[in-house]
Amino acid sequence: MEFWDNVIETVTGFNNVSVALRLVLALIMGGLIGMERGLHGRAAGMRTHVLVCLGACMTALVGLFIQHINPGENVTRIAAQVISGIGFLGAGTIMIRNQSVITGLTTAAGVWCTATIGIALGYGFYLGATVATIIALITATLLTRLETGKKHLLRCYLELGDAGKVTATIEAIQTHYPTLKHPEITAPKSGIANAVGLTLSLILDKGEQEVCLKTLDSIDNVLFAVEE
Repeated sequence: MEFWDNVIETVTGFNNVSVALRLVLALIMGGLIGMERGLHGRAAGMRTHVLVCLGACMTALVGLFIQHINPGENVTRIAAQVISGIGFLGAGTIMIRNQSVITGLTTAAGVWCTATIGIALGYGFYLGATVATIIALITATLLTRLETGKKHLLRCYLELGDAGKVTATIEAIQTHYPTLKHPEITAPKSGIANAVGLTLSLILDKGEQEVCLKTLDSIDNVLFAVEE
């Protein structure tokens, strides 16, 4: 019992061993969450999450160090600044596409969650950090699979070569995509003579956007199709 008491006292106290342990755990837990995001092709992958978790952990450790050399000093505000400051990094992962579809929210939330896990490790709250990491991984992996059937709105711009064949072209598009919503005829963006612009909204399964643009581009009278 005395051995385990010494181990617990070492890892929960503020010493060289506990500092190294908390930083290594921050590396591992941040890396696990970042690995999952990286597998989904997100810009904020393993390296970003590791650095966020390490930085947050180090912030908490700096606070403990200040308190260690100056007992009575209130250092909780140092860690609090991490939570608000990490919002700028999270905002950088959010993109608004198609005028209505927002992407990157899961990654932004993951970055923020990773920062809180790092702070927990820095203060020696091992149980909370471990459970939070497990729940974050379950949320990001299992719940993503449950959302694979979720529909997405794709808004795209097509340029048609012959203004006289607009109706026929729209009918051809509807044979491929019956979910076509409210096609709008606009002025051509390229300035090609006799061309006409067409703005479409399509409801698609997740991951079909790229294939859809190639299909639209192959339809007769369509000069090009791009995502708006």
